[in-house]
Amino acid sequence: MNTSDLQSEIRALLRERKGILLAHYYQREEVQDIADFLGDSLALSIEAARTEAEVIVFAGVHFMAESASILSPDKTVLLPHLDAGCPLADKVTPAALEKARQQYPDAAVVTYINSSAEIKAHSDICCTSSNAVKVVNSLQDARQILMIPDGNLARYVARLTDKEIIPWDGYCPFHHFMQPEEVARSKAEHPDALFIAHPECNAAVLEMADFVGSTAAMIQFCKTTEAKKIIVGTEIGIMTPLKKQNPEKIFISPSKSLLCHTMKMITLENILESLKKMMPVVKVPEAIRIPAKRALDRMLAVR
Repeated sequence: MNTSDLQSEIRALLRERKGILLAHYYQREEVQDIADFLGDSLALSIEAARTEAEVIVFAGVHFMAESASILSPDKTVLLPHLDAGCPLADKVTPAALEKARQQYPDAAVVTYINSSAEIKAHSDICCTSSNAVKVVNSLQDARQILMIPDGNLARYVARLTDKEIIPWDGYCPFHHFMQPEEVARSKAEHPDALFIAHPECNAAVLEMADFVGSTAAMIQFCKTTEAKKIIVGTEIGIMTPLKKQNPEKIFISPSKSLLCHTMKMITLENILESLKKMMPVVKVPEAIRIPAKRALDRMLAVR
């Protein structure tokens, strides 16, 4: 079956199942093309909670499907490939977090949304890459903040707040291993280009950036900047919406490391199979869902 036929069959099955397809910016282009909603992890989960659809097909990774289940317990959440996990989310376990809490008893635990439901349930509040500074500063009674699981995001936030930030020893591999030398090479090849980067990148790379922001913020920046050439320091899947929204601009990826293999596990074929069989289902148990939702709700209340 060719791409167009697969896409048509998926859309027909979504209508039949009263379903909605959510796709992250890092997904394959052919998946993004037929999504009902395209966005970053938080925006997708909020959209899942708002929708009247009975079935949510999540073209993303496991923690994203869990977030949809946390916020939408009455809906069926499908993750077409159960092995689509997140190496960053795997950098922290409940046991390790509990040990850290004992080591820093006065610290508030701020957990990046890129984490498992179980870790969210053990946290004080969640954050995203776009609202992390605002979330940290909202904790007026806490001077010490344990930020998990992304150490690069934590160190970036530390530059922008007066609070003491304790970074976790975790990272997103494809962001972390992009090297400043690669960025310098791209800048030398394209001296008229701006360089934008995700805060999950290492500090040396962030120092070179003209703009640092979440995937959604990067997309907005590219829309509004007058620059005609932009070096993009995040996963290559973001090129799909960038090129569609800004056909007059040129976008350059500075590194071959900027590829998330688990995001690319989701294919049209396994989306179709998932809809036919109505599995695999991601369902967060109530004992975890309720405290995890509390941490997400606290974040959503920060303005």
